Amino acid sequence: MAQQTGPEGATSAERIGLSVRESQAHPVPRDAGSWAAKVDRLEAPDRAGMRGTNVAGRRLNGPVQGFGKMWQKTYRMNAGTVCSPQAAIATWKAHFPELWPRGNRFAGPLAGISPGDVALLDLAVGGGVKLSTGVFVLYADEDSFTLMTPQGHMFAGWITFSADQSGPDTFVQAHVLMRANDPLYEAGLALGGHRKEDLFWVQTLTALGERLGVADPQVDTRTVCIDSRRQWHHARNIWHNAAVRTMLQRLAAPFRGRQRTQSAS
Repeated sequence: MAQQTGPEGATSAERIGLSVRESQAHPVPRDAGSWAAKVDRLEAPDRAGMRGTNVAGRRLNGPVQGFGKMWQKTYRMNAGTVCSPQAAIATWKAHFPELWPRGNRFAGPLAGISPGDVALLDLAVGGGVKLSTGVFVLYADEDSFTLMTPQGHMFAGWITFSADQSGPDTFVQAHVLMRANDPLYEAGLALGGHRKEDLFWVQTLTALGERLGVADPQVDTRTVCIDSRRQWHHARNIWHNAAVRTMLQRLAAPFRGRQRTQSAS
């Protein structure tokens, strides 16, 4: 039986062999579907009464684009043998907003946490002050998920939530790599912001442990300064500072409401 040939005269076997060689030279990563597609600027639909005014149109900021010292923070908890790492991550994804400390809100898609999702945040920064910003889901699979911050957030960086197994025990952790986004946030971190950030994630992991059924959740915190330099060429990030913008938006809210009432009448 004659072999079939294509338009260029190659046999089916030759074409299959060429395809195999090309796939071996440029293999598709097994986790390719777990990464978000590249975005230039974020889109942020309103969710649960929260407006994405400090998120829509913003670019993503990693540690390279931040201003302050670079910090690596790890919050780790032994969940014992109550569940597998995959079950722990599934629970964390499903109940992520509920595990945050009181006074802070996370509004994401109802379907859970998936690559490319944008969630809106209302964060308590002290003194009754709220900060409205958001996060982008950069990566998510059954073992971990990573959030990335936009312009205006308190810090420029990534937060990776993961679970692994050591012996019979499952360990869950939040790993943060960050710089303060601008000089104002850097000052805030130095004046107690780091302590509040640590407390936030300790409380979150403790709530996760309780949700998983851990009898006495204990969270180990480790902080390392990776780079003590401040990147002054990124000081202009302060233009997008979400804390300042949130305060101005709230001060302007009564006037916007009055203008709407006058226009309606």
